[in-house]
Amino acid sequence: MALPFDPIDEAARQWGLRWDGVPAMHAVTSLMRVQQLVQGRLDAALKPLGLTFARYEALVLLSFSSRGSLPLGKMGERLQVHPTSVTSIVARLVAQGHVERVPHPDDGRAVLAEITPSGRAIVEQATKALLDIDFALEALDDDRLTQLSELLRPVRRAAGDY
Repeated sequence: MALPFDPIDEAARQWGLRWDGVPAMHAVTSLMRVQQLVQGRLDAALKPLGLTFARYEALVLLSFSSRGSLPLGKMGERLQVHPTSVTSIVARLVAQGHVERVPHPDDGRAVLAEITPSGRAIVEQATKALLDIDFALEALDDDRLTQLSELLRPVRRAAGDY
């Protein structure tokens, strides 16, 4: 049930009675709440396919690679997640039959994650499911989506994202 007031506005009002930094507090609280809302909708759209958004991103990354395979370390770098997370994500995808672990052809110590035909099929179904809900951002038109991305770019850059 929706509240009759914006709880983030109220939190910011209360914050301002005690501390400085109201604009930053309001922005970060709004950003975190939107992340929760979007994540919930994305997960709900992907759940019938047995995927999480993290597994979906891994499958998309593999489908974008020229050979359909990448070393786990490179996947972690590109997905910007910890190596342990990549190992877990790949293990789940292997268990589902969407990815296979194969030996690296040039480095006997390395393992590649390789997308399977099942993985390619599920990534197509998942992409359709996400597009059907506009990635949970249907409240914003294309111009505002572009503005949002550009607004967040300096924060990502300052944090060393790229």
